[in-house]
Amino acid sequence: MTVPVVQITSRDNPLLKELRKLSTDSTAYRKLGRFWAEGDHLGLAALAQGARPELAVFTESGWRTAAPALTQAAAKNVVMPDALFADISGLESPAPMGFVMALPEAAFLQPDVPTVILDRVQDAGNVGSILRSAAAFGFRQVLALKGTAALWSPKVLRAGMGAHFGLQLIESLALSALDDLQVPLLVTSSHQGELIHQLAIPHPCAWAMGHEGQGVCDELMARAQQYVRIGQPGGQESLNVAAAAAICLHVSGFQVGG
Repeated sequence: MTVPVVQITSRDNPLLKELRKLSTDSTAYRKLGRFWAEGDHLGLAALAQGARPELAVFTESGWRTAAPALTQAAAKNVVMPDALFADISGLESPAPMGFVMALPEAAFLQPDVPTVILDRVQDAGNVGSILRSAAAFGFRQVLALKGTAALWSPKVLRAGMGAHFGLQLIESLALSALDDLQVPLLVTSSHQGELIHQLAIPHPCAWAMGHEGQGVCDELMARAQQYVRIGQPGGQESLNVAAAAAICLHVSGFQVGG
């Protein structure tokens, strides 16, 4: 099947205005129902998970060398001069292509599956990194409480490196939504709990990861069935939240799956 190709040369094209909004406004996807995934690596990762773009957008130079998997993925391809693409890109060094994809339908919280809870984690890089760890270690549900960085924003998508497309993501939740969870809630703490490498961690469970400066909120701490410490023989006061998440999720996944 031959995919239609549309050439765009005008800066006033309405599509460019929408793409610019999707690539620069972290929450535009909520209103538009679509999100922007820039870069061939991210695009191929999405396709590998069965995602299908509505639209593929290429630079003129990128179109000439694009892999068939990318040029045949969407219902329509758009090709534009490299300079126009640079205007809509959110990257300092623009990629050669990007996908416009429909936002997944709202998911329902699954009460009994391995889960990661994000409590006001605000740095997009940290959020994306945690999503990567969740996908890698078998935690397929991520629940983002209000105040957490927008999960489908371009920066979180880039940091997630394709993890989004293998996860069930639910965002903007109130703390009360966690009432439906039926798995033990574990919280990391620098001053209480047992060392993680000495624990038999329940499975499935839910790990709560908190705000970069304030940590997990008091209300969520009060819900925890178990407090866990990460040993730091080097003597640092605390770990970056994404690093702490990677350790916790790895230990959980390793104990279950070897």
